[in-house]
Amino acid sequence: MTEGMLDMTDLRGLVAAGELDTVIVGFADMQGRLTGKRVSARLFLDDVAAHGAECCNYLLAVDVEMNTVSGYAMSSWDTGYGDMVMMPDLSTLRRIPWLPGTALVIADLTTVDGTPVAPAPRNILRRQLDRLAERGLAPYVGTELEFMVFDDTYRDAWARRYHGLTPATDYNVDYAMLASTRMEPLLRDIRLGMTGAGMYCEGVKGECNLGQQEIAFRYDHALVTCDNHTIYRNGAKEIADQHDKSLTFMAKYDEAEGNSCHIHISLRDDDGRPVFADNTAPHGMSPLFGHFIAGVLGSLRELSLCFAPNINSYKRYVDGSFAPTAIAWGMDNRTCALRVVGHGAGMRVECRTPGGDVNQYLAVAALIAGGLDGIDRELPLPEMAVGNAYAGSAQRLPTSLAEAAEVFGGSDLARSAFGTEVVEHYLNNARVELAAYGAAVTDWERMRGFERL
Repeated sequence: MTEGMLDMTDLRGLVAAGELDTVIVGFADMQGRLTGKRVSARLFLDDVAAHGAECCNYLLAVDVEMNTVSGYAMSSWDTGYGDMVMMPDLSTLRRIPWLPGTALVIADLTTVDGTPVAPAPRNILRRQLDRLAERGLAPYVGTELEFMVFDDTYRDAWARRYHGLTPATDYNVDYAMLASTRMEPLLRDIRLGMTGAGMYCEGVKGECNLGQQEIAFRYDHALVTCDNHTIYRNGAKEIADQHDKSLTFMAKYDEAEGNSCHIHISLRDDDGRPVFADNTAPHGMSPLFGHFIAGVLGSLRELSLCFAPNINSYKRYVDGSFAPTAIAWGMDNRTCALRVVGHGAGMRVECRTPGGDVNQYLAVAALIAGGLDGIDRELPLPEMAVGNAYAGSAQRLPTSLAEAAEVFGGSDLARSAFGTEVVEHYLNNARVELAAYGAAVTDWERMRGFERL
């Protein structure tokens, strides 16, 4: 068994030995945040492992600040804010080394009668995995999640309203060693912590913005990768807090380069054989891979809400910033939204559209839904972009959350792949964010208008 992963026999032994006393039962909410509850390890063994644990269904119907908001069919004052059930997926049970005496398990959300909760991100991805499985295919995914580190604690940053924070480096440290070494005590603890929680950590590298880093993990089956991403994103913040530092996955913290979350995906058949490569075909790409790319390209704009879910997400899309603006594909071309990399068994496509704020379950589900549309309809592969896609004539990604919500709401593909309940749920989330942003008075407005207008 992989280091850090547990089965029920392991858990019973560790509890009996006094090494574990707490189990976190958690799931990713609409914002991709780890949400749930801590239960005693004894209760988990006696009851929760088999029957689940209840939580209020408003956890999938609140805004970022956990305010109850209107417009959700599944949860409201009118429906009484009832319960849903967190059913542990015991294949995800693991130790959490940075939290003493603690294990964690990812849960699937059901209603009290056992029906899957359709808008739950993990369930949305499961539906697309089932659609792939019907065609004898399985997805393998890697996520490359960037973040920025600050020498301020989270509580100090909050008290200062996130103004005047001190980045952990003073200049661009892309691939640099010296300045990144200042962060190594924190970065090492994150890497070792995630390894101890059952992940295969490949390494870390500096990025362009101040204090910016990327820790990479080995690709795995899509569901495993997305679960690991949830734990890592939460755990990195917890470990930073233990170091009296803070880090952010915001898509665009400042006017420099934003935090990306490039997603790599490939498919295998029922026998585990990769199906994207064909050395006899143009570019070494199999016809199925070509259809997949065509489908993703054709759906990228209308499903952009799944890749860029927040107001801030769209500020990352700037020409010449290494974030994409053009809906184009290319061979190892970082100016395109889709970058084909690797060869042979390692051939895959990298989607460069998501930022660090992405809900990975929704993004991977959208990639599968678009790719399946291309496969099912045998869509022809569009012409490859050569050179600078920023300067080309390809269609552009939406430039705002409002635009993305509009095209998502009108997408027949989204409704057929995800279901109308899911589409309306996430459209409401976008409306809530747009209304909150529209009502806010920003620092930018005060700086522009306080004296000079």
